[in-house]
Amino acid sequence: MPRPSWDEYFMAIADHVADRATCMRRSIGAVLVKDKRILATGYNGVPAGLAHCDEVGCIREQRNIPSGTQHELCRGIHAEQNAVIQAARHGIPIEGSTAYCTHQPCVLCAKILINAGVTTIVFREAYPDPLSEEMLAEAGIECLRFTGGAPA
Repeated sequence: MPRPSWDEYFMAIADHVADRATCMRRSIGAVLVKDKRILATGYNGVPAGLAHCDEVGCIREQRNIPSGTQHELCRGIHAEQNAVIQAARHGIPIEGSTAYCTHQPCVLCAKILINAGVTTIVFREAYPDPLSEEMLAEAGIECLRFTGGAPA
């Protein structure tokens, strides 16, 4: 069996991290990497110590909030946000890193990744957010869609 490429390896880890997600709508994982070393991981779910949505229900579903809108009306934190928070809590610098994400970042996560100094984002699933794409391009962050063996 051939060894996976680095991109295949880190995307597989992002997929595995997503298995920990507690969101009822979508499981997302993120891995921050620099120099082929994992710096931090994150998955989407509620803040530590709070009841998970599968216990109390999804307020986005209860309020019929469409996907991609009103991100603030959710008990959960996005995977990319949790990865940046994990790095910060442990004093791990992430400037110059690559974010491997199971899904394309939303505008909230894009702004956080920009300010955190992430230079490249590799994602598998599209999550069209024109403002996110515009801001990432303006910031000079390379965004690559992973299509299997390598980013496209």
